[in-house]
Amino acid sequence: MPLSLEADLPMREEAHMSAPSKVHLLRTGTMECDQTWLLLKPGQNITTRSAKDKPAVWTTCPTHAVLIEHPDGRILWDTGVPQDWETRWAPTGLQEFFPVQRATSYLQDSLAALELTPEDIDVLVLSHLHFDHAANAKLFDNGRTRIVVNRHEHEGALGIDGPFKGAHLKSDYEGIDFELIEGDTDIAPGVGVIETPGHTWGTMSLRVDLPRGGTKIFTSDAVYLSESWGPPAIGAAIVWDSVRWLESVEKLRRIAEQTGAEVIFGHDEAQAARLPFAPEGHFA
Repeated sequence: MPLSLEADLPMREEAHMSAPSKVHLLRTGTMECDQTWLLLKPGQNITTRSAKDKPAVWTTCPTHAVLIEHPDGRILWDTGVPQDWETRWAPTGLQEFFPVQRATSYLQDSLAALELTPEDIDVLVLSHLHFDHAANAKLFDNGRTRIVVNRHEHEGALGIDGPFKGAHLKSDYEGIDFELIEGDTDIAPGVGVIETPGHTWGTMSLRVDLPRGGTKIFTSDAVYLSESWGPPAIGAAIVWDSVRWLESVEKLRRIAEQTGAEVIFGHDEAQAARLPFAPEGHFA
């Protein structure tokens, strides 16, 4: 069932509106990695940061969160990478494949630039539970913020054997009292998630309908890059089900064509350089 922010969140003093007023893009850490993780092409071999001189394309991989200012409450989409990434990821080896740039802005920095803390967020929606999207989820496990994830993602991520598997690290999300949803679901008027599995069991994308700026679709890892988008769509090294992934890309393409949406990809450095990140800019 759709979540009802109108019923469950405290109303603000200003008059109720039916659409979000502002959408802030937040920087949440920039990783580096072999491009093959993001774009699967013939003849490529994945390397680590200690073997950058091997024949491979080493690239940057920015992460972002989305903060939606809505009359019914503040909604945050995703949380980026953790500040303690080097030690947290050490048991998994992920720190060798995805080192975070030293001069980077984390989620806490971006919230602080807007004079916000995790306690100011009413709803946190996680696109999926990978280490670069849900790493800071426990900052919001405060008894006040509702934390929402797809039911299939929750079942898969909590059901893995051992403390981690692939890009899922249980310590990021285990013990959180999640609110589970499935399917295409409205979060608030003008804000909804699109179920786009394939990258993981329950990856979701975000749709925001702005009264002046039109529709924005944030793909998360359903589509990494504009080059992945195509057509034809090009896959990546981390895909749970390639057929469902392709179906999800085409689903997003149909929605984007129907709505004239601007599509913001999950890890596209070139696109990110053109976008209005907080605190300097926002979508409205």
